[in-house]
Parts: sequence; C-alpha cells; structure tokens
Amino acid sequence: MTTTEKLLVSVNDLCVHFRGNPKNFKAQIIKAVDGVSFEISRGETLGIAGESGSGKSTLARTLIGINKPTSGSIKILGEEVSKYSNASLRPIRKKIQMVFQDPYDSLDPRFTVAQSIAEGLQIRNVPKSEISSEVMKLLSVVKLSNSLATRFPSQLSGGQRQRVAIARSLATKPDLIICDEAVAALDVSVRAQILNLLQDIQEQTGVSYLFISHDLSTLRYISKNVAIMYGGRIVEFGNSDAVLTNPQHPYTRALINSVPTLSGVREHRNRIIGEPPDPANLPTGCSFSPRCNESISQCSVQTPKLLQISPLCKVACHVRFPHAENEASEGGKNYV
Repeated sequence: MTTTEKLLVSVNDLCVHFRGNPKNFKAQIIKAVDGVSFEISRGETLGIAGESGSGKSTLARTLIGINKPTSGSIKILGEEVSKYSNASLRPIRKKIQMVFQDPYDSLDPRFTVAQSIAEGLQIRNVPKSEISSEVMKLLSVVKLSNSLATRFPSQLSGGQRQRVAIARSLATKPDLIICDEAVAALDVSVRAQILNLLQDIQEQTGVSYLFISHDLSTLRYISKNVAIMYGGRIVEFGNSDAVLTNPQHPYTRALINSVPTLSGVREHRNRIIGEPPDPANLPTGCSFSPRCNESISQCSVQTPKLLQISPLCKVACHVRFPHAENEASEGGKNYV
C-alpha cells in the first residue's frame, strides 16, 4: 500500500468560527478551531487532549459534517469535503461514525438493541432478509450475547450500552470512528474492557480512530499519535509515548503534572494558573501565554507555528524556538 493509499484523513489549516449571535453581524466571533492541521492513516489512532473549550469536540463535529468549516481543507479518502452540502456529505458520512460519551443519550430509548444496530445496516442497504443475522454478527464482534437483541437501553449496564453504540457505529463499515470521551462515563474496569475491545476491532477491520479524551493515560494506551489542543490550536503533536513521556510545550507539561499519583499530586509541578481563554476573545500571540510561567515577550505578540522538534514531535512554542522565524527565513536550521 502506497503512502497515498494509507492516508485516510488530511486536515489542513482548518478554522471553525461562529458568531456569538448569528443574527447580528457585529457580534463577537468565536474561534472554536483556529488553524488546525493533521493527518490520520488507515488503521491508526490519533488521540486529542485538552481542557474543556479547547476545540476538541468542535473539530470532531466538523469532520462528520455537523459544523461547517469557516476556512481550510478537509480531505477524506483524498476527496475534498469541506465545501460539500449536507446532501453531498451523505456517502462520506457512511465512512465516518461517532461514539459519544454517554451511550444512554446517544441510543434511542424507544429502540431495542437490534433496532438501533439495524439503522446502520439499512443505511448500508443490507437486504432485509440479512439484517437479523448481521445484527447478531455485530453483537458478537462487540462481545455481547444475542439474547440482548430484544432489550432496550434502560435494561442494559453502561458498558453494555457503549458496546451497542460501538456495534451501531460498525454497521456502516466505516473507515473512521470518532470516539468523543467514549469511555469517560464508565468504571475503570469497564473502561479497560472497552479500550481492549476497540483495539481488537481495529486489528480485525483496519478501522481508524480519532480518540478524544481528558485522560492522558487512556490516550497513551490507545493512541499511536496524540495532539494537545489549547485555544482552538494544536500546541504539541507527535508519537504518544514521546509527547507524554517527555513533553516539550509548557501546557502539555502542566497537564501531565496536574495528574494525581498514588502518593498524591506530583511534587514540584507547574500549576496551570487561571482559566482557559474565551474563544470569543483570544489573547494575541500564544493563547497560553497569560497562564504560562515560562513566557517571553515574543509570546504575547506572535502566534507560534507548529514546528518539528524531532522525527516524533512537533511543538508550537516561542520558548522552545525563540528564533525559528528568523532562522527559517535565513535558510538556517530546518524545523519543518
């Protein structure tokens, strides 16, 4: 398989902006996603982390067509879809499915398990005579008993409901499944079971995942690469082990150091001071600079670019690259 054939999703300089009041053209512009670029290959898992309001869920909803991009490019299977109408997106949406945080909210309480899964099969135009057997196959894939097919969501445990949601997402044979905090509402033991299930499904089908989570240990376990988002931008990107073991951006370090350990909160940690920025009133320069105890004068006036620090990691930080702009223009060190 060539590099082009391996590439599933390519996002380039994506911006998703909203007006605070859609009817008022003078209303503040909310920059939910502001210049994000990344790629996902077939069979790969990209993890995304960041505080609430960093743009993670807006990014996911834009990929499946719920939100419309303000600018930038989204290519899926090599096809530019950012300008597609809702009708044109329907064939693409079969290839991208989403698993949400709360399976009880995402499953129709009036539908049985079999009816919920059958919806995706109907979208895939599976003959009626084969739907029942296909439902049973999907229940087997997610390790649920066929006897649950006639039950309603209220009759299932949280872990069982999430397995049904995963089975439903698999019904259209997607190339990409977006997991938006898909294990956050589950007990620790059940969470591990679902993560192992997702990995087994990936090995069997070659499906890719975009996995959004606040839990960095979850992302380290399931993701090949991880993107750390802040203020609508990616501030650090790379191999999950490299980024989470040796973080380079002050925000990534602060996130990791804020995680409690068995002996208590980490010692000598860099505490994150203040609140996340208002997406309708982002600071100039680096949006993290007002909360960063390492910031320099350049941070408050110039937005840092995401530059290569090693083959495994990219960082958007003036402290890490204080002369990157000058060196790039003078043909100096190659960061990209």
